[in-house]
Amino acid sequence: MTKLSFGAHPHLLGFEQLERLVERTAKTAAEGYPPFNIEAVSENDYRITLAVAGFGDEDLNITVENRQLVVRGRQAEDEGDRMFLHRGIAARAFQRSFVLAEGVDVARAALEHGLLHIELRRSPPDVVVQTIPIDRR
Repeated sequence: MTKLSFGAHPHLLGFEQLERLVERTAKTAAEGYPPFNIEAVSENDYRITLAVAGFGDEDLNITVENRQLVVRGRQAEDEGDRMFLHRGIAARAFQRSFVLAEGVDVARAALEHGLLHIELRRSPPDVVVQTIPIDRR
């Protein structure tokens, strides 16, 4: 028996891109830092919240490219003459990616109390009905 890939299924025409999207999402799922929540705020609104304690808004960068939301954080290294007896709060860089569905856009982002909130909004798709004429030969 031949196993068909998701994009090669005969009833899913033009969905090859979806298979690549699933593979790309699986690769980013292994990331563990920073922790995050995803909430459904309403039927068409979502919120991603990342725990970014110690990062200021100048340390964070949020971009959307190719339907992929990427959040990057990089803190400047503390070059003072502080001597740590224990350093459990590392100033480490991170990159966290989320794949957005078609029609989902970033509405806004806000940083408060060490939490980065990214508001997403899905625009309902327009219903299009198209009648296809049949040529007579």
